[in-house]
Amino acid sequence: MEIETTSFTSPWSEISFLNEIYNTNTLSKVAVFDNSVVGYICARHFSDEGHILNLAVHHNFRRRGIATTLMDTVLSELKEKDCRLLYLEVRVSNLNAIKFYERFGFKVVSLRKKYYTSPNEDAALMMRWL
Repeated sequence: MEIETTSFTSPWSEISFLNEIYNTNTLSKVAVFDNSVVGYICARHFSDEGHILNLAVHHNFRRRGIATTLMDTVLSELKEKDCRLLYLEVRVSNLNAIKFYERFGFKVVSLRKKYYTSPNEDAALMMRWL
C-alpha cells in the first residue's frame, strides 16, 4: 500500500488489491528485495484479452529493471494463457510511463476522456498484440 499511495494520486484501496489477488483471472506479481515488496504488477485476462491494471515500483528502486522484469513476466504468462491482445490505460501526462510501454510494443490507440480523478485527466488507451 505504501508504494501505491506514494506512486499514484488516486491509489487503489486495500480492498481493490485483495479483490485482484483473489480473482482467478488476475495475475498478480511482486518484486521482493530484503523481504520487502519493492514493486508489483496486476493484469487481468479473459478469453484472448489481457489488461494491465496496475504497475508500480518503490521510488528508491526505480531505474533498476524491476518494472521491466515484472512486465516481461506478465507478458510471458499471458501468452501461455493464449492472450492475443493486451491493453492498458495511462495518464496522458505520464510521459515516462508511455515511453516505457512503447518499448514493449504498446501504441496509443485512443483517449479515454476524464478517465482519472485527483486531478481530472484523460487516459491514453494503449494496445499491443501478443
